[in-house]
Amino acid sequence: MLKKMKTLVFCISNMFDKMFIHYKQLPTKHMKTTRRDFLKKVSIGSAGVLLGSSLLGCAEKKPAETPKPKKGEVPSEPLKLGVLAYLSGVAAVPGKAAWNTTQMWVEKVNASGGILGRKIELVMEEEGKSSETVDKFRKLTVEKKVEAIFGLLSTGNGQAVGPVAEELHQLWLSWDATTQSGLEETLPNAFYSFRSVYNEAEAIAGALATVRLFPDIKTVGAINNDYSYGRNGLKAFMTVVNHFLPDVELVIDLWPKLGETDFSSHVAALKQADPDLIMTSFWSGDVPILMKQGYAAGLWEGRKACFTTGGGVHTTLKKSFTPEGIILGYNSYYPFWSSSWKLSLDFNREYYQRFGDYPVYECDHAYFVLEAYKTAVERAYDVLGKWPEKEDIVEELRGIVVPTPSGYRGYREDNYMIANYFQGITAYDPNYDFVVCKDVEILTPAETMHPPGMSFDDWVKSWK
Repeated sequence: MLKKMKTLVFCISNMFDKMFIHYKQLPTKHMKTTRRDFLKKVSIGSAGVLLGSSLLGCAEKKPAETPKPKKGEVPSEPLKLGVLAYLSGVAAVPGKAAWNTTQMWVEKVNASGGILGRKIELVMEEEGKSSETVDKFRKLTVEKKVEAIFGLLSTGNGQAVGPVAEELHQLWLSWDATTQSGLEETLPNAFYSFRSVYNEAEAIAGALATVRLFPDIKTVGAINNDYSYGRNGLKAFMTVVNHFLPDVELVIDLWPKLGETDFSSHVAALKQADPDLIMTSFWSGDVPILMKQGYAAGLWEGRKACFTTGGGVHTTLKKSFTPEGIILGYNSYYPFWSSSWKLSLDFNREYYQRFGDYPVYECDHAYFVLEAYKTAVERAYDVLGKWPEKEDIVEELRGIVVPTPSGYRGYREDNYMIANYFQGITAYDPNYDFVVCKDVEILTPAETMHPPGMSFDDWVKSWK
Protein backbone atom coordinates (compact mmCIF):
# COMPACT_ATOMS: atom_id res chain seq x y z
CA MET A 1 0.00 0.00 0.00
CA LEU A 2 2.81 2.41 0.91
CA LYS A 3 4.50 1.73 -2.41
CA LYS A 4 1.26 2.44 -4.25
CA MET A 5 0.73 5.69 -2.34
CA LYS A 6 4.27 6.83 -3.15
CA THR A 7 3.74 5.97 -6.79
CA LEU A 8 0.43 7.89 -6.79
CA VAL A 9 2.00 11.02 -5.30
CA PHE A 10 4.85 10.83 -7.83
CA CYS A 11 2.44 10.37 -10.74
CA ILE A 12 0.21 13.30 -9.74
CA SER A 13 3.19 15.60 -9.19
CA ASN A 14 4.78 14.50 -12.44
CA MET A 15 1.52 15.01 -14.35
CA PHE A 16 1.11 18.52 -12.96
CA ASP A 17 4.60 19.31 -14.23
CA LYS A 18 3.88 17.84 -17.66
CA MET A 19 0.55 19.62 -18.03
CA PHE A 20 2.06 23.00 -17.16
CA ILE A 21 5.51 22.80 -18.77
CA HIS A 22 4.36 24.42 -22.01
CA TYR A 23 2.08 26.97 -20.34
CA LYS A 24 5.12 28.72 -18.87
CA GLN A 25 6.18 29.57 -22.40
CA LEU A 26 2.96 31.48 -23.20
CA PRO A 27 3.01 35.27 -23.52
CA THR A 28 2.08 36.77 -20.12
CA LYS A 29 -0.84 38.80 -21.44
CA HIS A 30 -2.62 35.67 -22.66
CA MET A 31 -1.90 33.44 -19.69
CA LYS A 32 -3.94 33.90 -16.52
CA THR A 33 -3.64 30.44 -14.93
CA THR A 34 -0.24 29.41 -13.57
CA ARG A 35 0.77 26.23 -11.80
CA ARG A 36 0.68 28.07 -8.48
CA ASP A 37 -2.78 29.45 -9.27
CA PHE A 38 -3.98 25.97 -10.15
CA LEU A 39 -2.72 24.47 -6.90
CA LYS A 40 -4.65 27.17 -5.07
CA LYS A 41 -7.79 26.48 -7.10
CA VAL A 42 -7.49 22.71 -6.79
CA SER A 43 -9.23 22.82 -3.39
CA ILE A 44 -12.43 22.88 -5.46
CA GLY A 45 -11.92 19.24 -6.35
CA SER A 46 -8.87 18.22 -4.37
CA ALA A 47 -10.60 15.22 -2.85
CA GLY A 48 -11.13 13.81 -6.33
CA VAL A 49 -7.51 14.42 -7.30
CA LEU A 50 -6.06 12.76 -4.24
CA LEU A 51 -8.50 9.88 -4.13
CA GLY A 52 -7.05 8.37 -7.28
CA SER A 53 -4.70 8.93 -10.15
CA SER A 54 -7.54 8.44 -12.65
CA LEU A 55 -8.51 12.13 -12.66
CA LEU A 56 -5.21 13.10 -14.21
CA GLY A 57 -4.84 9.97 -16.29
CA CYS A 58 -1.79 8.83 -14.34
CA ALA A 59 -1.52 5.07 -13.98
CA GLU A 60 0.87 3.16 -11.76
CA LYS A 61 4.10 2.29 -13.56
CA LYS A 62 4.76 -1.33 -14.38
CA PRO A 63 7.89 -2.78 -12.73
CA ALA A 64 10.91 -2.14 -14.92
CA GLU A 65 12.17 -5.69 -14.38
CA THR A 66 9.13 -7.32 -16.01
CA PRO A 67 10.47 -9.15 -19.08
CA LYS A 68 8.80 -8.35 -22.39
CA PRO A 69 7.45 -11.30 -24.36
CA LYS A 70 8.77 -12.13 -27.76
CA LYS A 71 6.95 -10.22 -30.49
CA GLY A 72 4.35 -12.20 -32.39
CA GLU A 73 2.62 -11.86 -35.71
CA VAL A 74 0.54 -8.83 -36.67
CA PRO A 75 -2.52 -9.40 -38.92
CA SER A 76 -1.69 -8.69 -42.54
CA GLU A 77 -5.10 -7.29 -43.50
CA PRO A 78 -5.79 -3.56 -43.16
CA LEU A 79 -7.02 -2.19 -39.84
CA LYS A 80 -10.64 -1.21 -40.45
CA LEU A 81 -11.85 1.67 -38.29
CA GLY A 82 -15.38 3.07 -38.36
CA VAL A 83 -16.36 6.73 -38.13
CA LEU A 84 -19.74 8.33 -37.37
CA ALA A 85 -19.82 12.04 -38.25
CA TYR A 86 -22.33 14.83 -38.84
CA LEU A 87 -21.69 16.22 -42.33
CA SER A 88 -24.88 18.27 -42.77
CA GLY A 89 -27.27 20.37 -40.73
CA VAL A 90 -26.44 22.70 -37.84
CA ALA A 91 -23.75 20.32 -36.55
CA ALA A 92 -21.90 20.21 -39.86
CA VAL A 93 -19.16 22.70 -38.91
CA PRO A 94 -17.65 20.60 -36.08
CA GLY A 95 -18.64 17.33 -37.75
CA LYS A 96 -16.81 18.08 -40.98
CA ALA A 97 -13.84 19.47 -39.06
CA ALA A 98 -13.52 16.24 -37.06
CA TRP A 99 -13.84 14.16 -40.23
CA ASN A 100 -11.19 16.31 -41.93
CA THR A 101 -8.86 15.76 -39.00
CA THR A 102 -9.51 12.03 -38.97
CA GLN A 103 -8.49 11.75 -42.62
CA MET A 104 -5.40 13.92 -42.08
CA TRP A 105 -4.27 11.82 -39.13
CA VAL A 106 -4.85 8.51 -40.90
CA GLU A 107 -3.01 9.63 -44.03
CA LYS A 108 0.00 10.66 -41.97
CA VAL A 109 0.04 7.42 -39.97
CA ASN A 110 -0.38 5.29 -43.09
CA ALA A 111 2.48 7.16 -44.76
CA SER A 112 4.72 6.13 -41.87
CA GLY A 113 3.68 2.48 -42.04
CA GLY A 114 0.37 2.34 -40.19
CA ILE A 115 -0.17 1.00 -36.68
CA LEU A 116 2.35 -1.79 -36.05
CA GLY A 117 2.64 -2.12 -39.79
CA ARG A 118 -1.10 -2.31 -40.45
CA LYS A 119 -2.44 0.34 -42.82
CA ILE A 120 -5.71 1.94 -41.69
CA GLU A 121 -8.88 1.73 -43.77
CA LEU A 122 -11.66 4.15 -42.79
CA VAL A 123 -15.34 3.23 -43.11
CA MET A 124 -17.55 6.29 -42.59
CA GLU A 125 -21.28 6.61 -41.90
CA GLU A 126 -23.10 9.89 -41.34
CA GLU A 127 -24.51 10.59 -37.88
CA GLY A 128 -28.23 11.31 -37.81
CA LYS A 129 -31.21 10.68 -35.56
CA SER A 130 -30.65 8.30 -32.67
CA SER A 131 -32.40 5.28 -34.20
CA GLU A 132 -30.54 5.74 -37.50
CA THR A 133 -27.21 6.21 -35.73
CA VAL A 134 -27.69 3.02 -33.70
CA ASP A 135 -28.45 1.10 -36.90
CA LYS A 136 -25.27 2.48 -38.50
CA PHE A 137 -23.24 1.59 -35.41
CA ARG A 138 -24.51 -1.99 -35.67
CA LYS A 139 -23.80 -2.03 -39.41
CA LEU A 140 -20.21 -0.91 -38.91
CA THR A 141 -19.72 -3.56 -36.23
CA VAL A 142 -21.56 -6.56 -37.66
CA GLU A 143 -21.41 -6.08 -41.45
CA LYS A 144 -18.28 -3.99 -41.97
CA LYS A 145 -16.45 -5.67 -39.07
CA VAL A 146 -14.53 -2.58 -38.03
CA GLU A 147 -12.24 -3.04 -35.03
CA ALA A 148 -13.22 0.23 -33.35
CA ILE A 149 -15.65 3.10 -33.96
CA PHE A 150 -14.82 6.80 -33.55
CA GLY A 151 -17.10 9.82 -33.52
CA LEU A 152 -20.54 11.09 -32.51
CA LEU A 153 -21.40 14.61 -31.39
CA SER A 154 -24.94 14.37 -30.06
CA THR A 155 -25.60 13.53 -26.42
CA GLY A 156 -28.84 11.84 -27.45
CA ASN A 157 -26.91 9.62 -29.83
CA GLY A 158 -24.35 8.88 -27.14
CA GLN A 159 -27.10 7.77 -24.77
CA ALA A 160 -28.48 5.47 -27.47
CA VAL A 161 -25.17 4.07 -28.71
CA GLY A 162 -23.49 3.49 -25.33
CA PRO A 163 -25.52 0.41 -24.32
CA VAL A 164 -25.21 -0.98 -27.86
CA ALA A 165 -21.41 -0.69 -27.76
CA GLU A 166 -21.42 -2.67 -24.52
CA GLU A 167 -23.85 -5.24 -25.94
CA LEU A 168 -21.75 -5.76 -29.09
CA HIS A 169 -18.41 -5.56 -27.25
CA GLN A 170 -17.45 -2.84 -29.70
CA LEU A 171 -14.80 -0.29 -28.78
CA TRP A 172 -16.30 3.21 -29.15
CA LEU A 173 -14.18 6.35 -28.70
CA SER A 174 -16.52 9.32 -28.82
CA TRP A 175 -15.62 12.77 -30.04
CA ASP A 176 -18.20 14.68 -28.04
CA ALA A 177 -21.25 12.61 -27.09
CA THR A 178 -21.66 11.52 -23.48
CA THR A 179 -24.11 9.07 -21.92
CA GLN A 180 -25.58 11.51 -19.42
CA SER A 181 -29.28 12.19 -18.92
CA GLY A 182 -29.52 15.47 -17.07
CA LEU A 183 -26.52 15.50 -14.76
CA GLU A 184 -26.77 11.77 -14.05
CA GLU A 185 -24.71 9.11 -15.78
CA THR A 186 -26.74 6.40 -17.55
CA LEU A 187 -23.77 4.11 -18.27
CA PRO A 188 -21.85 4.11 -14.97
CA ASN A 189 -19.96 0.88 -15.60
CA ALA A 190 -18.85 1.48 -19.18
CA PHE A 191 -16.16 -0.84 -20.47
CA TYR A 192 -16.08 -0.56 -24.25
CA SER A 193 -17.49 2.99 -24.36
CA PHE A 194 -15.07 5.93 -23.98
CA ARG A 195 -16.96 9.19 -23.59
CA SER A 196 -15.99 12.84 -23.91
CA VAL A 197 -15.87 15.28 -20.98
CA TYR A 198 -19.00 15.73 -18.89
CA ASN A 199 -21.85 17.67 -20.50
CA GLU A 200 -21.65 20.36 -17.84
CA ALA A 201 -17.91 21.06 -18.04
CA GLU A 202 -18.28 24.02 -20.40
CA ALA A 203 -21.05 25.57 -18.32
CA ILE A 204 -18.95 25.29 -15.16
CA ALA A 205 -16.06 27.08 -16.84
CA GLY A 206 -18.35 29.79 -18.22
CA ALA A 207 -19.99 30.29 -14.84
CA LEU A 208 -16.62 30.66 -13.11
CA ALA A 209 -15.64 33.29 -15.67
CA THR A 210 -18.98 35.07 -15.25
CA VAL A 211 -18.59 35.28 -11.48
CA ARG A 212 -15.06 36.60 -11.78
CA LEU A 213 -15.56 39.06 -14.65
CA PHE A 214 -19.15 40.21 -14.08
CA PRO A 215 -19.67 40.04 -10.30
CA ASP A 216 -22.24 42.86 -10.32
CA ILE A 217 -24.89 41.10 -12.41
CA LYS A 218 -28.28 40.59 -10.76
CA THR A 219 -30.28 38.82 -13.48
CA VAL A 220 -29.63 36.15 -16.11
CA GLY A 221 -31.57 35.28 -19.25
CA ALA A 222 -30.91 31.92 -20.91
CA ILE A 223 -31.50 30.35 -24.30
CA ASN A 224 -30.53 26.70 -24.74
CA ASN A 225 -31.53 23.84 -26.97
CA ASP A 226 -34.29 21.67 -25.52
CA TYR A 227 -32.37 18.45 -24.94
CA SER A 228 -30.02 16.95 -22.39
CA TYR A 229 -26.98 19.08 -23.17
CA GLY A 230 -28.88 22.35 -23.09
CA ARG A 231 -30.65 21.55 -19.83
CA ASN A 232 -27.44 20.23 -18.25
CA GLY A 233 -25.70 23.44 -19.23
CA LEU A 234 -28.22 25.83 -17.69
CA LYS A 235 -28.56 23.88 -14.43
CA ALA A 236 -24.79 23.68 -14.01
CA PHE A 237 -24.27 27.32 -14.93
CA MET A 238 -26.84 28.65 -12.46
CA THR A 239 -25.71 26.25 -9.72
CA VAL A 240 -22.16 27.57 -9.93
CA VAL A 241 -23.17 31.22 -10.31
CA ASN A 242 -25.53 31.00 -7.32
CA HIS A 243 -22.88 29.25 -5.22
CA PHE A 244 -20.82 32.44 -5.40
CA LEU A 245 -23.55 35.01 -6.12
CA PRO A 246 -26.67 33.66 -4.38
CA ASP A 247 -28.80 36.70 -5.19
CA VAL A 248 -28.49 36.36 -8.98
CA GLU A 249 -31.87 35.45 -10.45
CA LEU A 250 -32.74 33.55 -13.62
CA VAL A 251 -35.52 35.74 -15.06
CA ILE A 252 -36.17 33.89 -18.32
CA ASP A 253 -35.18 30.54 -19.78
CA LEU A 254 -36.01 29.68 -23.39
CA TRP A 255 -35.85 26.24 -25.04
CA PRO A 256 -35.87 26.18 -28.86
CA LYS A 257 -35.90 22.72 -30.36
CA LEU A 258 -32.60 21.30 -31.55
CA GLY A 259 -32.20 22.20 -35.21
CA GLU A 260 -34.47 25.25 -35.03
CA THR A 261 -32.96 28.24 -36.80
CA ASP A 262 -35.48 31.06 -36.39
CA PHE A 263 -34.79 32.60 -33.00
CA SER A 264 -36.57 35.91 -33.64
CA SER A 265 -39.30 35.29 -31.05
CA HIS A 266 -36.72 34.15 -28.50
CA VAL A 267 -34.59 37.23 -29.17
CA ALA A 268 -37.62 39.44 -28.65
CA ALA A 269 -38.47 37.66 -25.38
CA LEU A 270 -34.91 38.04 -24.10
CA LYS A 271 -34.89 41.71 -24.97
CA GLN A 272 -38.22 42.21 -23.20
CA ALA A 273 -36.96 40.46 -20.06
CA ASP A 274 -33.89 42.72 -20.12
CA PRO A 275 -31.44 40.54 -18.13
CA ASP A 276 -27.99 41.79 -17.15
CA LEU A 277 -26.38 38.74 -18.77
CA ILE A 278 -27.46 36.28 -21.46
CA MET A 279 -26.21 32.70 -21.20
CA THR A 280 -26.33 30.04 -23.91
CA SER A 281 -24.80 26.63 -24.47
CA PHE A 282 -25.36 26.79 -28.26
CA TRP A 283 -22.34 25.08 -29.78
CA SER A 284 -22.59 24.77 -33.55
CA GLY A 285 -24.31 26.39 -36.52
CA ASP A 286 -26.96 27.95 -34.29
CA VAL A 287 -24.29 30.16 -32.64
CA PRO A 288 -23.75 32.54 -35.59
CA ILE A 289 -27.48 32.45 -36.35
CA LEU A 290 -28.36 33.60 -32.83
CA MET A 291 -25.52 36.12 -32.91
CA LYS A 292 -26.77 37.64 -36.19
CA GLN A 293 -30.42 37.76 -35.16
CA GLY A 294 -29.51 39.19 -31.77
CA TYR A 295 -27.31 41.84 -33.37
CA ALA A 296 -30.06 42.89 -35.77
CA ALA A 297 -32.45 43.37 -32.83
CA GLY A 298 -29.92 45.19 -30.63
CA LEU A 299 -29.90 42.35 -28.09
CA TRP A 300 -26.20 42.62 -27.28
CA GLU A 301 -26.20 46.37 -26.66
CA GLY A 302 -25.55 47.17 -23.00
CA ARG A 303 -25.66 43.52 -21.91
CA LYS A 304 -23.12 40.93 -20.87
CA ALA A 305 -23.13 37.50 -22.48
CA CYS A 306 -21.61 34.09 -21.92
CA PHE A 307 -21.47 31.62 -24.82
CA THR A 308 -20.16 28.66 -22.83
CA THR A 309 -19.01 26.73 -25.90
CA GLY A 310 -19.84 29.06 -28.78
CA GLY A 311 -16.19 29.28 -29.80
CA GLY A 312 -16.50 25.88 -31.41
CA VAL A 313 -17.42 27.66 -34.63
CA HIS A 314 -15.16 30.67 -34.13
CA THR A 315 -14.41 31.41 -37.80
CA THR A 316 -18.15 31.85 -38.46
CA LEU A 317 -18.42 34.54 -35.76
CA LYS A 318 -17.70 37.53 -37.95
CA LYS A 319 -16.82 40.93 -36.52
CA SER A 320 -19.72 42.47 -38.45
CA PHE A 321 -22.25 40.96 -36.02
CA THR A 322 -20.31 39.55 -33.06
CA PRO A 323 -19.63 42.07 -30.27
CA GLU A 324 -16.44 42.47 -28.29
CA GLY A 325 -16.40 41.78 -24.57
CA ILE A 326 -18.45 38.59 -24.28
CA ILE A 327 -17.25 35.32 -22.73
CA LEU A 328 -16.56 32.71 -25.39
CA GLY A 329 -15.78 29.10 -24.47
CA TYR A 330 -13.93 26.67 -26.72
CA ASN A 331 -14.70 23.20 -25.37
CA SER A 332 -11.07 22.11 -25.03
CA TYR A 333 -9.29 23.70 -28.00
CA TYR A 334 -8.61 27.29 -29.00
CA PRO A 335 -6.26 27.21 -32.02
CA PHE A 336 -4.39 30.40 -31.12
CA TRP A 337 -3.75 29.46 -27.50
CA SER A 338 0.03 29.07 -27.77
CA SER A 339 2.95 30.50 -29.67
CA SER A 340 5.27 27.67 -28.63
CA TRP A 341 3.36 24.35 -28.51
CA LYS A 342 4.72 22.87 -31.75
CA LEU A 343 2.03 20.26 -32.15
CA SER A 344 -0.62 22.99 -32.20
CA LEU A 345 1.31 25.27 -34.55
CA ASP A 346 2.05 22.48 -37.03
CA PHE A 347 -1.50 21.17 -36.94
CA ASN A 348 -3.02 24.62 -37.50
CA ARG A 349 -0.72 25.28 -40.45
CA GLU A 350 -1.38 21.91 -42.10
CA TYR A 351 -5.12 22.16 -41.55
CA TYR A 352 -5.31 25.68 -42.97
CA GLN A 353 -3.20 24.80 -45.99
CA ARG A 354 -5.44 21.86 -46.80
CA PHE A 355 -8.91 23.22 -46.00
CA GLY A 356 -8.52 27.00 -46.11
CA ASP A 357 -9.88 27.40 -42.59
CA TYR A 358 -8.67 27.20 -39.01
CA PRO A 359 -9.38 24.07 -36.96
CA VAL A 360 -12.18 24.10 -34.38
CA TYR A 361 -12.46 22.29 -31.06
CA GLU A 362 -13.80 19.04 -32.57
CA CYS A 363 -10.55 18.67 -34.49
CA ASP A 364 -8.68 18.11 -31.26
CA HIS A 365 -11.28 15.63 -30.02
CA ALA A 366 -10.85 13.63 -33.23
CA TYR A 367 -7.06 13.85 -33.07
CA PHE A 368 -7.00 12.69 -29.46
CA VAL A 369 -9.17 9.58 -29.79
CA LEU A 370 -7.08 8.32 -32.70
CA GLU A 371 -3.77 9.08 -31.01
CA ALA A 372 -4.96 7.45 -27.78
CA TYR A 373 -6.09 4.34 -29.66
CA LYS A 374 -2.80 4.02 -31.55
CA THR A 375 -0.75 4.47 -28.38
CA ALA A 376 -2.89 1.93 -26.48
CA VAL A 377 -2.51 -0.67 -29.24
CA GLU A 378 1.25 -0.23 -29.32
CA ARG A 379 1.58 -0.41 -25.54
CA ALA A 380 -0.57 -3.53 -25.34
CA TYR A 381 1.52 -5.13 -28.07
CA ASP A 382 4.70 -4.37 -26.16
CA VAL A 383 3.26 -6.18 -23.14
CA LEU A 384 1.58 -9.11 -24.89
CA GLY A 385 3.84 -9.66 -27.86
CA LYS A 386 0.85 -10.00 -30.17
CA TRP A 387 -1.88 -7.87 -31.70
CA PRO A 388 -4.12 -7.04 -28.72
CA GLU A 389 -7.76 -7.93 -28.23
CA LYS A 390 -10.23 -5.09 -27.64
CA GLU A 391 -10.22 -5.87 -23.92
CA ASP A 392 -6.44 -5.41 -23.83
CA ILE A 393 -6.74 -2.06 -25.61
CA VAL A 394 -9.38 -0.95 -23.10
CA GLU A 395 -7.01 -1.56 -20.20
CA GLU A 396 -4.32 0.54 -21.86
CA LEU A 397 -6.76 3.35 -22.69
CA ARG A 398 -7.79 3.70 -19.06
CA GLY A 399 -5.49 6.28 -17.49
CA ILE A 400 -3.73 7.08 -20.77
CA VAL A 401 -2.36 10.58 -21.47
CA VAL A 402 -1.07 11.69 -24.89
CA PRO A 403 0.00 15.03 -26.40
CA THR A 404 -2.48 16.70 -28.76
CA PRO A 405 -2.79 20.17 -30.33
CA SER A 406 -4.47 21.39 -27.11
CA GLY A 407 -1.74 20.13 -24.79
CA TYR A 408 -2.03 16.88 -22.86
CA ARG A 409 -5.33 15.01 -23.01
CA GLY A 410 -6.30 11.65 -21.57
CA TYR A 411 -8.89 9.26 -20.16
CA ARG A 412 -9.78 8.67 -16.54
CA GLU A 413 -10.12 5.15 -15.19
CA ASP A 414 -13.92 5.41 -15.67
CA ASN A 415 -13.51 5.93 -19.43
CA TYR A 416 -14.25 9.66 -19.33
CA MET A 417 -12.04 12.06 -21.27
CA ILE A 418 -10.03 14.67 -19.41
CA ALA A 419 -8.90 17.79 -21.23
CA ASN A 420 -7.95 21.39 -20.68
CA TYR A 421 -10.71 23.92 -21.31
CA PHE A 422 -10.12 27.25 -23.08
CA GLN A 423 -12.12 30.46 -22.84
CA GLY A 424 -11.60 34.18 -23.22
CA ILE A 425 -13.19 37.53 -24.01
CA THR A 426 -14.07 38.35 -27.62
CA ALA A 427 -11.93 40.98 -29.31
CA TYR A 428 -11.28 42.28 -32.82
CA ASP A 429 -8.00 41.63 -34.59
CA PRO A 430 -7.23 43.35 -37.93
CA ASN A 431 -5.71 40.10 -39.23
CA TYR A 432 -9.04 38.25 -39.14
CA ASP A 433 -12.63 38.92 -40.17
CA PHE A 434 -13.89 36.88 -37.18
CA VAL A 435 -13.49 37.58 -33.48
CA VAL A 436 -10.54 36.24 -31.52
CA CYS A 437 -10.11 35.94 -27.76
CA LYS A 438 -8.00 37.99 -25.40
CA ASP A 439 -7.04 37.05 -21.84
CA VAL A 440 -7.30 33.38 -22.74
CA GLU A 441 -7.83 31.22 -19.67
CA ILE A 442 -6.96 27.53 -19.47
CA LEU A 443 -8.86 25.46 -16.91
CA THR A 444 -7.79 21.96 -15.90
CA PRO A 445 -10.03 18.86 -15.59
CA ALA A 446 -10.02 19.21 -11.78
CA GLU A 447 -11.74 22.59 -12.20
CA THR A 448 -14.43 21.54 -14.69
CA MET A 449 -15.29 17.88 -13.90
CA HIS A 450 -16.54 16.45 -10.64
CA PRO A 451 -14.53 13.49 -9.36
CA PRO A 452 -15.70 9.89 -9.86
CA GLY A 453 -17.96 8.79 -7.03
CA MET A 454 -19.14 12.34 -6.21
CA SER A 455 -22.26 13.95 -7.62
CA PHE A 456 -22.13 17.32 -9.33
CA ASP A 457 -24.20 19.00 -6.63
CA ASP A 458 -22.11 17.58 -3.77
CA TRP A 459 -18.95 18.63 -5.58
CA VAL A 460 -20.08 22.25 -5.93
CA LYS A 461 -21.23 22.34 -2.29
CA SER A 462 -17.73 21.22 -1.25
CA TRP A 463 -16.07 24.26 -2.83
CA LYS A 464 -14.37 26.67 -0.47
